[in-house]
Amino acid sequence: MPSSLLLHLKRRWLSWLCMAVLMIGLPAGCSVLQHKERELVFRIEPGQASWFRGLPAGVQELDLRPRTFTANQSLHAWWWPAQRADAPAILYLHGVRWNLTGQLFRIEQLHAMGYSVLAVDYRGFGQSRGDLPSEATVYEDAQVAWERFAQLQPDRNKRLIFGHSLGGAVAVELAAELSRQAQKDGSQSAARGLILESTFTSLGDVAAVVADTALPVRWLLSQKFDSIDKIDQVGMPVLLVHGQDDRYVPPRFSQQLYEAAQQPKTLLLVPGASHNNSMSLAGPRYRQAIKALL
Repeated sequence: MPSSLLLHLKRRWLSWLCMAVLMIGLPAGCSVLQHKERELVFRIEPGQASWFRGLPAGVQELDLRPRTFTANQSLHAWWWPAQRADAPAILYLHGVRWNLTGQLFRIEQLHAMGYSVLAVDYRGFGQSRGDLPSEATVYEDAQVAWERFAQLQPDRNKRLIFGHSLGGAVAVELAAELSRQAQKDGSQSAARGLILESTFTSLGDVAAVVADTALPVRWLLSQKFDSIDKIDQVGMPVLLVHGQDDRYVPPRFSQQLYEAAQQPKTLLLVPGASHNNSMSLAGPRYRQAIKALL
């Protein structure tokens, strides 16, 4: 057999072998990579935050278990009613890393403004039971929390959705879905407004900033959190807040979301504020911006 033909057959055999390895191994490999990606995205800290000093008086702990959950799944939530029985209420959706115990300082500020607050931990966070979260499961968890929230505050004109950081992407998905359903039913929006603090356009855009690369990182991620493609579907007033000294999520992402959102919309950039303290530094401006939604 000519050597050139042998070389050709060897190359064809190698190509077939590589194709077989990819077909068999890629799904398993992708599964492992996606699990690692989710670990890196959510970065769950176990236990309580070091600065947590216990629940304030008046906070009720809830255990949410919809029929769609398995026996080992549940959502742990806090319901903190305002002093006024007819006060507007806020559904609070947090970001990554810290569970509710790490969010209390922001929840306290919202409650001090006179709002009732329902705050929920996604499955895998804090006392919520379940496996490592994914983009799909946190969206489901937000919907479960919304169903209880709508019972706690039955007046749609007194409901606000709040999302911080990655929780902003969860809030955008929830608000867009509620808006789509309202449009389909020909009804009013199920909430009065959407508040987004320190959030981003998409997870890929944040990853590109962290990696300091111009490569299209968003196409490589399985967890998209693609708010920039959804926010124009939100049919309720939107308030975007961002600290101008945010070292984690650049404020330009909130500006881009603001430009893509429907009217009415407000952009509040807070000089000197970081990723976590816009609410305290903005003070009266923040409170007035929320009131304007109502």
